[in-house]
Amino acid sequence: MTLIRASLAPAAPSRAKLLSAIETVVIGSAGGLLFFWAQLPGGLISGAMTSVAIAALLGRPLAMPPVLTQSVLLLLGISLGSLMSRQLLQHMGSYPLTIGLLALATFCSTFGSSYYLQRVHGWDQTSAFLAGSPGALSQITILAAEKGADVAGIAVVQTIRVIILTAALPIMLAVTGVTHAAQLPLPTGEASPLGLAALIAASIGAALLLRWVKFPASWMFGAMLASSLLHGAGLVDGGLPPWIRNIALVGIGAVIGTRFARMKTSTLLNHVNAGLGSFAIAIVVSAIFVVVIAFTTHVRLADVVVAFAPGAMDAMMALALTLHIDPIFVGAHHLSRFVFVTISTPGIIHLFGRPQDDVDD
Repeated sequence: MTLIRASLAPAAPSRAKLLSAIETVVIGSAGGLLFFWAQLPGGLISGAMTSVAIAALLGRPLAMPPVLTQSVLLLLGISLGSLMSRQLLQHMGSYPLTIGLLALATFCSTFGSSYYLQRVHGWDQTSAFLAGSPGALSQITILAAEKGADVAGIAVVQTIRVIILTAALPIMLAVTGVTHAAQLPLPTGEASPLGLAALIAASIGAALLLRWVKFPASWMFGAMLASSLLHGAGLVDGGLPPWIRNIALVGIGAVIGTRFARMKTSTLLNHVNAGLGSFAIAIVVSAIFVVVIAFTTHVRLADVVVAFAPGAMDAMMALALTLHIDPIFVGAHHLSRFVFVTISTPGIIHLFGRPQDDVDD
């Protein structure tokens, strides 16, 4: 009997994880289809994210296994790369200017949000700086744990920012009419079976290579790079079938929603005001720089808005796909900000952060 129990022990957690993944996919699909039926902009992403987030907050043990998350990011990258065309490269001359302004916007947003969290909510300097840094949540969380900062509070502030942006940004762009003009067309045709096989094989290979060199968001950017090269060289025509692309959009929404699965409702309520206030500061700072770029360059306003939105890289890239926004421009800027935050944040914390022991004293 002891041997039988020992052999069955690993099966229970595996079965629980499988059921959790199935429940997450079902809830996310239902929410995405509901929002899509209601014709909300970006409905597949925001609907899946909202439904999964609500269910997670209600206590459901929702989760997306790594292999499923990686598959979603791979499909998303292939879809983004299939938009590659020479027309998308016409604004590359503006990249140095806009990326430089993005670095400055990130710096101002971080310090503005940090100042707000310290003055209004009494946060210590280290936690406030880490919560105010837009993007690179995994690196921020690791650094917060090393420095003894308020990891739970930082997670709430960062998650609230991503959730609001993912849900509200498509609606805001649609209401203001920013996305109505000169939208980038999605691929109208499907790639041949041989083309799809080449896309998938090349994307997996490129993703694994980027993962080996520890490149950020390697599954998405690797697939995007491989797909861009194959389409740009004319070796593959057409993209993924629309239903597969829609699955990827629902999947990324569900992945974002599961962030609430590891968060207690009491923790969320204790920090929600800090999250909303910090988000408002970040949006105001970003809006100032977006206006400057809109009046000084010929880059489309919708591209700048999504590129400068202080949200998660994968979520903003997914919105670029569903809103027909230039994925090359958006990807270059969010990757640049990821690198900037990853490199500069430890130095900022070292110079301006206050050790947790000093705060406790």
